[in-house]
Amino acid sequence: MSAIIHPTPPLERPPGPSPVAAPPPEKPRRKVGLFLVLAVIAGAAGYWAYSTNAAKQQAAPVAGIRTAKAVAGPLIQTTRIAGTSSARKFANVTAPTMRGREGSGQMNILFIAKSGTLVKKGDKLLEIDAQSMQDHVDDLADTIRQAASDVQRRQAEQMVEWEALQQTLRVSKANLEKANWDYKAQEVRSDVERELLKLSVDEASARYKQQLNDVASRKASQEAEIKILKITEERHTRHRNRHVIDVSRFKIFAPMDGLVVMQTTFRGGEFTQVQQGDNLNPGQSVMRVVDLRSMQVEASINQSQTSLLRIGQPVTVGLDAFPGVQLKGKLYSIGALAVGGWRQQYFIRNVPVSISIEEYNPKVIPDLSAFGDVEIGRDKDGVQIPQSAVVTEEGKSFVMLKTGNGFEKRAVTLGEHNATSVLVESGLSAGDEVRLMS
Repeated sequence: MSAIIHPTPPLERPPGPSPVAAPPPEKPRRKVGLFLVLAVIAGAAGYWAYSTNAAKQQAAPVAGIRTAKAVAGPLIQTTRIAGTSSARKFANVTAPTMRGREGSGQMNILFIAKSGTLVKKGDKLLEIDAQSMQDHVDDLADTIRQAASDVQRRQAEQMVEWEALQQTLRVSKANLEKANWDYKAQEVRSDVERELLKLSVDEASARYKQQLNDVASRKASQEAEIKILKITEERHTRHRNRHVIDVSRFKIFAPMDGLVVMQTTFRGGEFTQVQQGDNLNPGQSVMRVVDLRSMQVEASINQSQTSLLRIGQPVTVGLDAFPGVQLKGKLYSIGALAVGGWRQQYFIRNVPVSISIEEYNPKVIPDLSAFGDVEIGRDKDGVQIPQSAVVTEEGKSFVMLKTGNGFEKRAVTLGEHNATSVLVESGLSAGDEVRLMS
């Protein structure tokens, strides 16, 4: 038996795309050059930005450094006095005080000028509610008219009474004259009749004299009654006029040009400025109008330093609230007695002094903390710098002199000094700029 073997046919690949020849390499285009140019520009811009930022960062600390210039001139010896600003010329504005029983009541504010307002003479500063007082004045006017009517009515009644008295007096006089005529015919009368006629004459004469005295007393009584009524009318008139003046005082106007400085009052458990709607007690201080052209510094100095001061010495005045403000002034007054403060030891005594500010500046208002550098002497001329610019190392003095590239260390020789400045004998010239170390 023989086996028949069938051979496996060869596998055929599936039909696919015919191979395509690769394209020939292209020539480089012009865009490559443009990209290179842009890359160079971007790199230059980045470098410039980086260098600018680095320069700013390097220059930033330099800009914050405080410097001062060396100046030429005499070294002025000064002593500093600290105090507060105030005004020599001012006007206090207080709530009006009314006389009489009505003077103890509180008064309500209808209008009040704002604190810090500049006012002119005659401007309204304060107005108080006067309606109740005006009603009282109207009531008193009615009372005065009633009192005047009482005087006129009583005068009319007295005229009637006086006429009745005069009539009674005339009757008594007539009776006396009749008794006298009857008595003249006593020759034809009996003894008893003559005695009766004499008694009639005596009785008529006594009655007439008594009525004459009664008329005089009644006239004095009537004059006293009229005087009492007129005094009552005058009392009511004076009462009315007094309150008319009080009502006129409920509007207060500025007595001078100046700045309004408000006072404080106790409201809601704390002290605050007086404002519209508050109730005032009679005589309570409301505000103060100050003349800003008469400002001064009220200060004190230890009694051991008073020998350095003389009235009229020049002073440079400064304000803590405005460091750049310096004003000319002079020593205005020196206290005669030294006083002690309640926060100091009993043996520390200060003398009150005042410094008048000779220059007008709207920034100078009352109650600012201020100081005055009193000139007590002048030394020789020279170049001077602030003491805060000097550095001492190993007994030698140096300053940081500003140059075009920054600061360089410069040795200097120092001379006399005061509280703030020092003379430079060598090492610096006027106009050089040095760094302040503190």
